[in-house]
Amino acid sequence: MQILLTGGSGAVGKSVVDRLVKEGHAVRVIGRRADMAFEGAEYLACDINNYAHLREVVRGCQAIVHLAALPNPAAGPAEEVFRVNVQGTFNVFQAAAEEGISRVVQASSINAAGQFYGVKPAPLLYLPMDEEHPVFSTDVYSFSKHVIEEIGDYFWRREGISSVAYRLPWVAPSSVHEGIYQNRDRIKTLVANLRTRTAEERLAWFETTWNAYNQFRAGRPYESQGYARQAISEMPDDMRAGMMAMTNRANFFTMLDERDSAQAVVDGLAAHFEGSHALFINDAYNWTGVDSQTLAEIFYPDVKTYKKPLAGVETIISIDRARALIGFEPHYSFGEGL
Repeated sequence: MQILLTGGSGAVGKSVVDRLVKEGHAVRVIGRRADMAFEGAEYLACDINNYAHLREVVRGCQAIVHLAALPNPAAGPAEEVFRVNVQGTFNVFQAAAEEGISRVVQASSINAAGQFYGVKPAPLLYLPMDEEHPVFSTDVYSFSKHVIEEIGDYFWRREGISSVAYRLPWVAPSSVHEGIYQNRDRIKTLVANLRTRTAEERLAWFETTWNAYNQFRAGRPYESQGYARQAISEMPDDMRAGMMAMTNRANFFTMLDERDSAQAVVDGLAAHFEGSHALFINDAYNWTGVDSQTLAEIFYPDVKTYKKPLAGVETIISIDRARALIGFEPHYSFGEGL
């Protein structure tokens, strides 16, 4: 299959190109830089917001993997993040429609739900989180990712293009497995400390820490590159541990190995389905080594509704829809063996 891939230089893109080439596909990668090369693949410099050029490079392809985007709300002025992510995605689908391409796999984000980068806390109605949960974005990046899912819906209704939009968490290189134990130790130490307290004391800790985190993000720290990480790193130890726990809450204690992101793309290209679908694509387990029910009791005490019981260290963002629709299953879990 001749596949056009946008945005090949990121962590996801490089893994996807390698995997598609190994699978025997003819891969044409495009990006804004002129000095890129990918072994086994063709590379062309092309800005997806240059529509005339995009039409030219799309011609002859049978499917599109669309990964190009500005990756967070600090990646540029709000209007530029929106333009690149949303107009660029519309252009990709429009070019697909005009060239008769009927399959697009695109990268949305876990942040489409609005839980992490937003300047306000997004309501969390139940666990495990899934695709039916309402979105509540209050930052331009998360909003742009929600809009590109709607773009997929529009082109299914109008042109019959079947697509999947992957709500990806942090896609981590395989080398991260070596350092995950240090992060596990930090969260396990915090959990062990909190479990020595009464239920009332734990709830008071959560409410105080969650309120402090929400006051912090109301100052829009994620809209300045590196500011949030630096500011949290400079906090006193107890406060820093609590704030990091709240960032993990907003990210649902999940991540994804880069090789599993590539597998998901292969699955999305090969699976037999119709329609436009947003799918959470993440690890099958939380990365902490703490059972998920305990994580929920300590870090999500405000959530009272559960769609299903949390068993062991299984993910608290459901990937059941991805399993059913495209047959996705992670093979390089950060919770493997727990």
